[in-house]
Amino acid sequence: MALVVAVVSFLLGAAMSAFAAALFVRRSAVRSGSAPAAPAAPGTSLASRALGALDVGVVVLDRDETAIFANPVARRMRVVEADRLTLPVLSELVRSVTDSGRPDSVTLDLTAPGRGPEHVSFLVRAMPLRDGGRVGSVVLRFSDITEARRLELVRRDFVANVSHELKTPVSALTLLAEAVQEAADDPEAVQRFAGRMQREGSRLGRLVQELIELSRVQGAEALPGQALVSVDQVVGEAVDRSRLLAEQTGITVVERTEPGLQVRGNETQLSTALGNLVDNAIAYSPEHTRVSVTSRLVTDADGADWVEIAVADQGIGIADTDLDRVFERFYRVDQARSRATGGTGLGLAIVKHIATNHGGSVSVWSVVGSGSTFTMRLPLAGRAPLADRAPLADRAPLAGRAPLAGRAPASVAGSAPAAADTAAG
Repeated sequence: MALVVAVVSFLLGAAMSAFAAALFVRRSAVRSGSAPAAPAAPGTSLASRALGALDVGVVVLDRDETAIFANPVARRMRVVEADRLTLPVLSELVRSVTDSGRPDSVTLDLTAPGRGPEHVSFLVRAMPLRDGGRVGSVVLRFSDITEARRLELVRRDFVANVSHELKTPVSALTLLAEAVQEAADDPEAVQRFAGRMQREGSRLGRLVQELIELSRVQGAEALPGQALVSVDQVVGEAVDRSRLLAEQTGITVVERTEPGLQVRGNETQLSTALGNLVDNAIAYSPEHTRVSVTSRLVTDADGADWVEIAVADQGIGIADTDLDRVFERFYRVDQARSRATGGTGLGLAIVKHIATNHGGSVSVWSVVGSGSTFTMRLPLAGRAPLADRAPLADRAPLAGRAPLAGRAPASVAGSAPAAADTAAG
């Protein structure tokens, strides 16, 4: 990144120098009468092409604030019309630099053409070009800082959330330690407080671990060309990981996979994502209910093949107002239940980023009081040879599940996915 910035800066500096030199030669020739004003100096064409190739807006203005050059990016921004600046703030910036002879900058918010009401932020840097002993021209450079601003807001929001989430268990541990100290002569109270300290310590440990995992997958690049991953193996690992938790609450976890499906990516990350979905399904389900994990092959309208891995439960469900936010960091539908189960509010955010990094997506269908179905959709990479496939009968059967050959097409919006029917069985 530093090398790219250096190269762009070098090109911009070289182009500006060539442009300034050509402009100076041209003006000197005009003033001395040794050459007509119309022909451009030989370097002007090359400098103009160099500036026009940049992905930043560049405008050159003379002392009268007349635009003598504007590259295509600047013209698309509509900051120049009829060789005049269209925004008063830019005119003030040019006058200030012309009078002081020193570079200056402002931040500008513009409405981007074709992007609706969305605003784009630019850092406008004004640089003087001297003509003899005075400023003869001013160069405006427009750098898009929209993404940098967005990332800064996300960073600040993330730091604020993390600070709050870390403060809660740390404060609880501090209070519990004081309580243990005061109850030193009461073994029963010490034991009770120690148990609560252990739970808060475990919660803090899970939060730190999930923060590390989120930082690893958030913003990571997609994973093309990775190893083939067996969907059967991913499902099996996720279900095995959750069996102890399920047994403690009397919840039955069943799985049914379409044999031989393969995706490309990182098996550990995919197992983590699916494990988070299964753990959530168990945590938000009543005792003695069923959680199902299924996989199947689907084909979209464009003919592309996808693997859908669905986790369905018979839990409390999610209200429509919360559906769009469940994948946000630290967002919890049920704060009380989350505290009781030790949830961190990061599990679904991790799932979302892992699915995205693998070229896929994750979606949710839910009805309050009936349960939820979370579905990861990943690009199909291939099928394992028949000899390497685990027989379907080896998997735990799901009551009421139609055979693979007789399954209905993928559900549309407003109807329950097939996995939800399975969970209800």
